[in-house]
Amino acid sequence: MGEVALEACLPVPSHRPRHYEDLEENTPASLSGTKPLPLPQPFLDYLHRSGISPSIYLGVLPRYIRVKPTFEDKISSLEMELGCKISPVTWLHGFYMLPHDAQIASSVAYQAGEIYGMDVASGAAVQALGVQEGDHVLDLCAAPGAKLCMLAGQLGNNGTLTGVDIARHRLAACRTMLQKYGLGNSCRLFVADGTCFDLLPITQRTGSKDIMPSTNETVSEVFGEWCSRKTRRQKKREGRLQKEGDKIELLFYGNGSGVVGLTKNQLLANCSMLQRNHSADHYDKVLVDAECTHDGSLKHICKYEQWGWETLERRLLDPERMASITKLQLQLLTNGFRLLKTGGTLVYSTCSLTYDQNEGVLDKFLNLHYNAELVEITECNRAGWPCEDGKLPHTLRFNPSRSRTSGLFIAKIHKCQ
Repeated sequence: MGEVALEACLPVPSHRPRHYEDLEENTPASLSGTKPLPLPQPFLDYLHRSGISPSIYLGVLPRYIRVKPTFEDKISSLEMELGCKISPVTWLHGFYMLPHDAQIASSVAYQAGEIYGMDVASGAAVQALGVQEGDHVLDLCAAPGAKLCMLAGQLGNNGTLTGVDIARHRLAACRTMLQKYGLGNSCRLFVADGTCFDLLPITQRTGSKDIMPSTNETVSEVFGEWCSRKTRRQKKREGRLQKEGDKIELLFYGNGSGVVGLTKNQLLANCSMLQRNHSADHYDKVLVDAECTHDGSLKHICKYEQWGWETLERRLLDPERMASITKLQLQLLTNGFRLLKTGGTLVYSTCSLTYDQNEGVLDKFLNLHYNAELVEITECNRAGWPCEDGKLPHTLRFNPSRSRTSGLFIAKIHKCQ
């Protein structure tokens, strides 16, 4: 398998990115003494077919952190502790830029739950959702949890946040983050398949007063305050939810999430309300940050040098694998839209830059949903986001070589009458 060396440690060029063939034939030599990143020819061909320039993998991207509002006046002390310059991101409040090799894990701020690592492009996807206090929000692909934390912070003390992920260990990491940063009060986390998840938020209309308890349920089956020190038997009794032959697990719930005081049957009764299509009981905002090939992420591509380029071919270049990913993306988007109330907003995002996983999926979705409308992401124009237009109206792309962020695609969808 032929390889072309692309230097992954050069500064981002200030001139206009060169053409694909120019990069392929004139690979820059290493200026930093580090080993160049070899990109195999099949992957270069894949990028070319997808309309992606290999220049996005040139350069070292800075590291980003999100800072809790109560800590922003202590940035100077964090700079002294880390021994590096920390600059605010001018186009997205609450985010700061650090050198790529900054180590934050041992800092007092990180251990105290005042900062967490999050790429600023991912923050843009959350910001595009326009969450307001009092909203009922669904994060349908919640792991690893940074977006979930940002959503929880935007909700404040009102509204609810539901996080869903199919991987239990990854959702457990979300639970850890919510607890560490003190953001879990209004949240509940479900281990479930996002393509068929159908639990609605607990609102005043769907609360315990409006859902009659089952006659075969006992007081011991009522959800009490969540506690990590419950016995294994208690966790098993509370966590497993049987629904139409499928099992989901309630991994975590905060005191303000609406779960406390309900029984399992009362919690599951919200599914029947979805079937009756009471749109007013659905989610106000839905985030679908879908599983993808991660080809827009320099960090992910660099991992293949360690894992072996054969792994890249299996995950990114296999036609059957690609077909299964785009099918999954469409299913996640469709189910997220089903759970969205009329007049609500859904944001679809991926860290892929290929047409098939972004505009291609949206095009299929829009053809199937007459009441779905792509709308302008107004936050982009107001704040001057460093992004480019996608190939469908109102869609956006973060190109790493321009934005100095990880690659990301964002689309905002309004559910019409």
